[in-house]
Amino acid sequence: MKLLRTIRLDPSDTLVFERAAEPGEWAVPGTFVFAPVHVGGIEGKVRVAFRSGFLGIESLGWSTLVQVVEASAQDHCAAVDLLARRLVEHFGAPDLEVARTAAAEEVAFAASLSNHPEGTVVALARRHEDGDIRETFRTLSPGAVTIPERVFAFVADAEGEEEEAPLEEIDLLGLAKERARE
Repeated sequence: MKLLRTIRLDPSDTLVFERAAEPGEWAVPGTFVFAPVHVGGIEGKVRVAFRSGFLGIESLGWSTLVQVVEASAQDHCAAVDLLARRLVEHFGAPDLEVARTAAAEEVAFAASLSNHPEGTVVALARRHEDGDIRETFRTLSPGAVTIPERVFAFVADAEGEEEEAPLEEIDLLGLAKERARE
């Protein structure tokens, strides 16, 4: 069985979300968080979470990317149990039995998104359309494109303050065309 785990390729999640998930947490899409909210009225970091965040089950923080990983039956049960407790503690589920049913459905949906080779990276785009929340999932398969070890680097300037280091430009379209020719 496969599930989704949060990953962090750079520190951007800690900057763009109110609460960033820690790398390595079990993750679900977490769209239920936005069910009681008037989506048209959200702004700032909450809007970023709505538009592109996966929910880390342990921290209830957000992650822009998740990765498909192998999971045992025990991992699956632990993820369902933890999410059920979170639904009672933080989202008003009436009891653990009702919460466990909802959590099992959410984890099953996450598992259905994991029907890719281990190591596949998954991204999410959410939007509000005609009164409904619509989701699109995109994948980047292992080996399709080399992901840099770090996307951003911070260096100290002469006065000891951090500044963003210049980034090397990467032509993803060119890399994909080159790979297709191989």
